[in-house]
Amino acid sequence: MTASKRKKNTRQRGTQTHGWGSKKKHRGAGNRGGKGMAGTGKRGDAKKPCIWKERYFGKFGFKKKNIQVKIKAITIKTVDQMIEKWAKMKLAEEKGGVVAVDLEKIGYNKLLSNGKISKKIKISVPYASAKAVEKIKSAGGEIVGLTKSAAEEKKEE
Repeated sequence: MTASKRKKNTRQRGTQTHGWGSKKKHRGAGNRGGKGMAGTGKRGDAKKPCIWKERYFGKFGFKKKNIQVKIKAITIKTVDQMIEKWAKMKLAEEKGGVVAVDLEKIGYNKLLSNGKISKKIKISVPYASAKAVEKIKSAGGEIVGLTKSAAEEKKEE
């Protein structure tokens, strides 16, 4: 029968240093007392003025790569209902039987295809669903200012 060996850690309880000699010697950051700009906090009064010059405080560093656009969508049905109201508020203009609307000025950045359209409308909007574009064109209108989506770019290649 073998004797169970006790862990070394339990034998070093109460020794403060756990076998690493001086208290300083087994720090994470060696003998520096910290990492980076450690010690320049609230009490580092003497160091503060020289740190202000170096732009230490505040956010800096990396920039996010894939910043997503917040989509605020509106349907064709809502556009059709609101067109007269927008014309009174001078957010929409009628020229030669075609009503021109800039949805970005109104606060929307995507057009969805729900509903039917009764008039010829020229809409300026950065994003629109494929069905919405189809419905607007079939009614005799057009969509201006579309940005290419990733799916459309893949189809072209």
